[in-house]
Amino acid sequence: MSAEPTPVHFFSHGSTMMLGEESTSADYWKKCGDEALANGIKGVVMMGAHWDCSGLNKIQVAMNPKPKKSPVAYVHPSKYVDYELAPDLELGQKCLDLLNKDGFDASANESFDWIHDTYLILIRMFPEKCPPTTIISANSRFDPHFHMRVGAALRPLREQGYLIIGTGGAVHNLYRNVWAPMLKYSDNFAQLTPPGDWAMDFRQAFEDAIVNNSGPALRRAITRLMKHPKFREAHATDDHFMAALFVAGAVGSEQDKGVYGKLWAETWELTNMCNSQFTFGEWSKAPQAVY
Repeated sequence: MSAEPTPVHFFSHGSTMMLGEESTSADYWKKCGDEALANGIKGVVMMGAHWDCSGLNKIQVAMNPKPKKSPVAYVHPSKYVDYELAPDLELGQKCLDLLNKDGFDASANESFDWIHDTYLILIRMFPEKCPPTTIISANSRFDPHFHMRVGAALRPLREQGYLIIGTGGAVHNLYRNVWAPMLKYSDNFAQLTPPGDWAMDFRQAFEDAIVNNSGPALRRAITRLMKHPKFREAHATDDHFMAALFVAGAVGSEQDKGVYGKLWAETWELTNMCNSQFTFGEWSKAPQAVY
């Protein structure tokens, strides 16, 4: 057992071009990966935004021993094709056991191929070698309380040396992005105009909920954001918000009171997409050997 629970990250993965272009967010992902390795993580558990399963109370765990990677648009293949994924089936079974014990209808998916929302982050965090990793699906009903409970069920893994990451988006509405600079000039960071007021308003509400709440209050604050008057403008679909609820579950217990999230990096893309990077908790001051 770890002396302290491992930190938890909520990362906004942004567009596919975040894999190919340099940014402060990419720098921060690398820093987080270096710290995780220095502190001897056993593996990584991730919930992304691009995989969900249907059915009441159902959740799936990726158990494909040799997953492929879905292609990434607007990124040269050299950035990801040769990166070897490291699915952790033993960790996957631990996740299944914890989820089923907590009342979920959890099952293994032995054919799931990994998508850029997760392996983009892994490549940026761990460019030399992918750590043992397990991916958890979302549920297509997109119930906020359900996804918060998924994170809560897996919280014990933090006390066993595993790193929990949610990868979605702080503000992620593809319909309201400004695509022309990226499509014409491959410039995803062009900012010809300021972001819309709706994007700025929800981005601030998202940060406020994270940095001003801890423990169960964090879970309530993140859940309430789906009732924010600007939520539907900031998230035309719910999929990229579920990872935030997953994170709130994983770091929102009574034991987590006093552990506040911090905004460490932020990258605006396509004018209106806000890629905010948050971390909850800190590593020990005495790094140990890597995995």
